[in-house]
Amino acid sequence: MAQDNNNAKSFLVGLLAGGAIGALIALLFAPKSGKEFRADLRNKGEELLDEAERSISEAKEKATELINEGKKRAEKIILDAKQKSQEIIKDAERIINEAKEKGSEFVSSTKEKIESESSKISSAIKAGVEAYKESKSQS
Repeated sequence: MAQDNNNAKSFLVGLLAGGAIGALIALLFAPKSGKEFRADLRNKGEELLDEAERSISEAKEKATELINEGKKRAEKIILDAKQKSQEIIKDAERIINEAKEKGSEFVSSTKEKIESESSKISSAIKAGVEAYKESKSQS
């Protein structure tokens, strides 16, 4: 973009310098009176100013178009980034929820196994105590 601006400036300077030099040479070699020469010089100067104004206006329009295009591209990049980040967040939430469910299922199944084994151990201890009491009472 900076190179485009430099190219446009160089072109504009070259255009103005070339036009001024060409006009001056044409006027100097034209056999006219001083009054006619000054009028021609004034007319050429006005033409060059008009041409410079047109060139400046075109350069401003092009710069505005480039700026607007850059803004649009930046907005699109930002929008794409937002969408991607939202997708990543949704995926992360899904993974977290799945991990919670699996963890909850593991805790529940482990708790059930512990309760079952605890019940079995408790029953075995009661049976052992009763067997001991019976063997004590028979002796």
